[in-house]
Amino acid sequence: VLTDPVLLCGQILAEHLAVPSVFFSRGVPCGLEYEATRCPSPPSYVPRMLTDLSDHMNFLQRMKNLLYDIPNNFLCDFAFQPYAKLASEFLQRDVTVTDLLSQASIWLLRLDFVLDYPRPLMPNMIFIGGVNCVAKK
Repeated sequence: VLTDPVLLCGQILAEHLAVPSVFFSRGVPCGLEYEATRCPSPPSYVPRMLTDLSDHMNFLQRMKNLLYDIPNNFLCDFAFQPYAKLASEFLQRDVTVTDLLSQASIWLLRLDFVLDYPRPLMPNMIFIGGVNCVAKK
């Protein structure tokens, strides 16, 4: 199933049908794609979205990066709670959002290594930068 990881209905269906899933996204809020794939993403090295920090940070910038990440996790849990409840009811077992996202076979990330920060990736995460819907002339 080719699906978007932000709306988890496709992944719930793929899990129910026991078929592989491929995620196609620009990024998942709160960095759930890195948590689900167990990809290292330490706040002392990887800058968080919307912080305007680079991968070369001083101590205060690293603290800002860490403090920015703490409320972000609570908001993410609150936002994805309906999907976890839906998945638990539909699949008839306790499921978290991270469990659902970790079942993906391949992550096609519309990121560009040059524009986004260099970060460690897992083998099933593939950059496909430059994909857009603009018609060529």
